[in-house]
Amino acid sequence: MRHCAVAATLAATGLWFEWRIWGLTLSLLLMFLHTSAMMPLSEAALAHLVAQDGHFDVKRYGRVRLWGSLGFLVTVVLAGSWFEHWGMGSFPYWVVLTLLAVVASVMWMPEQPHATSQKHDARDPDVGQVLAKPVVRWLFGSVFWHVLAHVAVYAFFSLYLDHLGYSKTIIGGLWAVSVMCEIAWFMFQGHWLPRMGLATWLLWAAALTVLRMGLTAMGATSLALLILVQTLHAITFAAHHTVCIALIHQHFPAEWRGRGQALYAVIGYGLTGVIAGAGGGMVVERLGLEWIFWMAAMAGGMAAYCARRVNAVHEQ
Repeated sequence: MRHCAVAATLAATGLWFEWRIWGLTLSLLLMFLHTSAMMPLSEAALAHLVAQDGHFDVKRYGRVRLWGSLGFLVTVVLAGSWFEHWGMGSFPYWVVLTLLAVVASVMWMPEQPHATSQKHDARDPDVGQVLAKPVVRWLFGSVFWHVLAHVAVYAFFSLYLDHLGYSKTIIGGLWAVSVMCEIAWFMFQGHWLPRMGLATWLLWAAALTVLRMGLTAMGATSLALLILVQTLHAITFAAHHTVCIALIHQHFPAEWRGRGQALYAVIGYGLTGVIAGAGGGMVVERLGLEWIFWMAAMAGGMAAYCARRVNAVHEQ
């Protein structure tokens, strides 16, 4: 994680220069290559540290995970106000400064040599056998479609609202609403998650994603409705994320959990980013920003179908 944080920061300094498209692409590729690698490493280590007797403790996980959401909240509020008054010229400096904060954090972390691995049990299946299980394939299918729907929010929500005439301060405020609800969920999920099975929560998160994206597509001119819709982020992102981490912890043996988390990152946040980024741009050019969210609602429907198959297996 220390290596990745330093490498990402060095790559981000490339944003200071006026590159042609290929230079900018290389800088971003190197930066995201290393920041993306940190996600499965940190999630696997955290899942191991909060597990008690092999049981994933959602309460302890949420109390740690909320700090990432809090950092995001502070950043979007400050950045929204800053860019509103000073423009986007300082964006590269924001990126480097936040990555330097990441470098400082990982340098201060105590070494945990056994946090991401345990001794292999000969009775455990290998990773190929795990991936061959229908429930695991349906889980990753649900992850793919669910996060693909959310990339519409991550990549196009701010552009959509700006197109509709909202100020950067209001846009930042709407992001703050969603993240405040996300933080609240992580803080108290130990009380809520046990009320239903993990697979049932997965299905509910997908169903609410369909509702969230549909309302965003047809009602974005209403600020009150947008505020209401943003509160759904507590379930469609925060609950979904914890459930996925817990299901991976459940279905992957100890030695393969890092691999499972890496697949979650690649399938959920790698492939979807590429597909939605490129495909979304074409959709915007031909149909307009509103249609991004209608298509996201359809992706949410596909996620719900996959989640229903996962739920069916867990009910057996």
